[in-house]
Amino acid sequence: MTAELAGRRIAITSMLVSAGLAVSKITIGLHAQSTATVSDGFESAGDVLASGLVLLGLIIAAKPPDSEHPYGHGRLETLSALAVGMLLVATGALIAFESLHLTHGGGRTPSAYAVWPLIASIAIKSIMSAAKWRYGRRIQSSGLIADAWNDTVDILSGTTALAGLGLTLLNPDRFSAADRIGGSAVGVIVIFLGVRVVHDTVVQLMDTMPDPEAMDRIRMAGLTVPGVLGIEKCFARKTGLKWHVDLHLEVEPAMTVYESHEIATHVREKIRAEVDWVADVLVHVEPHMLGTISVGPRGLSSK
Repeated sequence: MTAELAGRRIAITSMLVSAGLAVSKITIGLHAQSTATVSDGFESAGDVLASGLVLLGLIIAAKPPDSEHPYGHGRLETLSALAVGMLLVATGALIAFESLHLTHGGGRTPSAYAVWPLIASIAIKSIMSAAKWRYGRRIQSSGLIADAWNDTVDILSGTTALAGLGLTLLNPDRFSAADRIGGSAVGVIVIFLGVRVVHDTVVQLMDTMPDPEAMDRIRMAGLTVPGVLGIEKCFARKTGLKWHVDLHLEVEPAMTVYESHEIATHVREKIRAEVDWVADVLVHVEPHMLGTISVGPRGLSSK
């Protein structure tokens, strides 16, 4: 089973798990009159839509390039991650507002059995978060990593809700509002997570370069091809699950067009073979001029 297929199965499993947790937390929370449990249930309900967006992004991103999308359909996977982040912000704001509104209303002490769906959620989401982090990083999926962040915050929000409910159950007279304040805290946590996810995906949509170490891997792979005298410029941008590279290759000035083309082809094949997260390489061939200095994206380089 490929990592991409495993990612889809994780997204589907996550939708089913989140749906079950949402129903149990909302139902039990309402019967037990626990605002924190109900708030965490609505957060889990939002997870169903979030995982659905991730699944849609993974499916469409896997489609091959066509005449209208020569770079493939990978950007939709990044857009699905952006949608997840925006959904989290909206969900968190709604949860926080409703919980604060209920805080002023009073009410009876929640029932103790409201803690069980929260405990189950913390345990299950810990497993799901670890799986999404693992496969999200393996296939470079922004959507799956965003969903892993979503599960991570589920653990934190569940713990926060459990703490608020626990204080209320421990001393109802002194901490009567702790359960509802815990529900509001869940909403604030979700908002902060959503902002982080939006930031990370916007960075990708702005074609931010990989870290210097990653770019060095590309350069070193290209420089090992016989006939390559230098690499003047090297750029990369992410389009979904993988990266596309633009590379300015320096060769002997007296070389024929055919010979320089063959070298460029070997460089493209070598980089794609050694750097598995690179989808394709566009190579520009230039004459190598001794004694001059060029300025590339990573600083000065001698020629």
